Amino acid sequence: MRCYLVQHGDALPKDVDSDRALSAAGRADVARSAAFVKNPDRAVTRILHSGKTRARQSAEILAATLAPGVAVEAISGIDPLDDPEPLAQQLMTWSDDAIIVGHLPFLGKLVSSLVAGTSRTDLVSFLPGSVVCLERSDGSWTISWMVRPELLNRSSE
Repeated sequence: MRCYLVQHGDALPKDVDSDRALSAAGRADVARSAAFVKNPDRAVTRILHSGKTRARQSAEILAATLAPGVAVEAISGIDPLDDPEPLAQQLMTWSDDAIIVGHLPFLGKLVSSLVAGTSRTDLVSFLPGSVVCLERSDGSWTISWMVRPELLNRSSE
């Protein structure tokens, strides 16, 4: 099973948009990340987000590229300051590939909890639009790869 953890794309400042929708750069970064992740040999069956506008919009962009026809779903328990342990336990029971779009520090703590067994260790450094691919095999998780938007080709902008 693969789990793709995605920090939402860059959002507008709160004083410009109180809902903090994605900026144009944020939309472009998430679209580039989605194109990078796309693999016709892997099927993503779940795309989850926190319910915040920037996470939902990022999830919709990812769904359009990676899982057309799969509805994005808001779930509770993945807000910035939530405890990652309940979701970490849930992930141990899933068998299909999934994408989870959320926020910091939650995503960083979730990676650390799954891979190192403690949410107090910083294993990855997310930026808006980053994707971390975790793989579970024989009951344990490893970081398969990570990509940040600045590493992807921006020639299409």
